Parts: sequence; C-alpha cells; structure tokens
Amino acid sequence: MNKILITGGAGYIGTKLTSLLLQHNFHVTIFDNLLFGGDHLLQFINKKNFNFIKGDIRKIKDIEKTNISKFQVIVHLASIVGYPACRSNPILARQTNIDGTKNILKLKEKNQLVIFASTGSNYGSKKEVVSENSKLDPLSLYAESKVINENMIKKTKNFIIYRFATAFGSSPRMRLDLLINDFLFKAITEGYLVVYEKDHQRTFIHVDDIANSILFAIKNSNKMKNEIFNVGDESLNFSKQQICDKIKKKIKKLYIHYAEVDKDMDQRNYIVSYKKIKQIGFKTKISIDEGLDELIKSIPLLKKNKNYSNI
Repeated sequence: MNKILITGGAGYIGTKLTSLLLQHNFHVTIFDNLLFGGDHLLQFINKKNFNFIKGDIRKIKDIEKTNISKFQVIVHLASIVGYPACRSNPILARQTNIDGTKNILKLKEKNQLVIFASTGSNYGSKKEVVSENSKLDPLSLYAESKVINENMIKKTKNFIIYRFATAFGSSPRMRLDLLINDFLFKAITEGYLVVYEKDHQRTFIHVDDIANSILFAIKNSNKMKNEIFNVGDESLNFSKQQICDKIKKKIKKLYIHYAEVDKDMDQRNYIVSYKKIKQIGFKTKISIDEGLDELIKSIPLLKKNKNYSNI
C-alpha cells in the first residue's frame, strides 16, 4: 500500500497527513480544487514522492485525470466541512459531499481501500454514551451528508470509516472555525468570549492524532477493513465550560460570559466510546492543554484578513 491518493488533501487534515505519510516513505498524490488556496503545499513540492493534481471532485472527468486505479489507498477527505459551511451553501455541500463521493466510488477498483473521514456529528444529541452501533441522529446537512456517504461506502466492502471527534490544533491550512481554535483565537485577539449552552459536551482530537489515526489504518487495514470506528479518546471529552476553564488558566485577563438566553445553532451534545479502536491498538497522544499551548504560539503568526474558516 505504497501509493496513496488524498482527496481534499490541501485542507486542514490533508496537509498534516501528507507530511506524515511522506515521512513514512509513501507516495502521496493530493487531488484538490484549492478552494482555500495552495501556498501551504509549497513545502512538499521538492519531495520526490509527492504529486499534486488540481481538480473538482464534483467532476468525474477531473477525477479520471488522477488515473485512480494506480493507488492502493484512497483517503477520502474532500468535503464541505462543518455545520456553518454546509448551511451557508447547501447546494455546493450536497454536490461536493454526496455527488463527489459517488464519483469516487464509480471509478475506484474493488481491491482499492477507501478510508473515509466521517464525523461524530452523526450522533446528534444523546444522553447515553454512544458507540459505533448507536442509532445515528444527524442534526445538520453536514452530518446528513456524512451518513449518506457512510451508507454508500459500506456497499463497496473494502473500506474503513472513521467517525472523528471534533478537531483542534494548528495546521498549515489553518482553521479557526473549530470550537477550541475559535475560542482561543477570540480569547487572544478580543479578550472575551460569549458562550452558549456551556454544559454541552463533545470529545476533541488534535489534528496530528487524526493524521496518525489514518496512518494507523493504512498499516493495520487487514484488522480494520469493512468496519466503522469512532476516533478520539474519552480523556478528551469536555463541556464548553470546561474548555473555557482551561483557556482561562492560560489567559488570565480573559472575560467569559455564559449566556443564559439564546442558543448555539450547532446543537451537538454527546459522549462517545472509543473502546473499539483502542482494542485494535490506536491511542491519541496530544492532550487539550498541549494543544492549547501550541495554539497560543501559533495564533500570533496568522496573517490578518486571511480566511481561516471553511465558511
């Protein structure tokens, strides 16, 4: 499994994953439409094992340019990611997330492994701890599209589906529309936070651990093929208020207002079990505090007036 195709590889996860795979001597090809630019890919240009193909996953002729059959593994990241981004452009979201996946599945060979980036958002809002067998309750177009994709991919019989926890941390293609990244950016640049529904919970995962989990899947595909895995760790499950408490310890002058009126548009609220992937041998490495320290160093380096959001 030496040749890897990453759809959406110029994104927040893809740039981290590309760097990791190149370090492990894989041949990596990124297929991306560069919706958010491509300057962060310049670091890979002189790598012999790296290739880039510009194309739109919605256009099957663009995918054909990749000569898709030559890859042993397709890491399918290409997507309009997140509740706000899908809500702001639902037509683009459906075409990219659903039709784009259909195009990949039409062209892939039976023996090719697809590693699909799904999301814990599929669980919606649950009082009980959820596992891979729990009933899905998508509350947004983003989650709905991921559930549709999961159902399509499961019919291929050569897949690994990852339901990732909420990502955080620094990446060459930075995102500040992720909860922890957003909170810390506002804390540093504005000095205050307004937080709705402070008791809502979810699990978090550093973007480096996401990349590591995909490398783990490539190396352990025989044990993981045709299965769905939650990817994260119970130790990184926190409420919004608990995250704010951690940020407050690092930024003493921060003012936090917990709003009792109105609500967050994103109503996800769940606790997830990661027992299944731990039994295979994968564990996350980076804590919330380590990620916050990294972000505190990273945020002052960000360019003003640049779009660090998927919206």
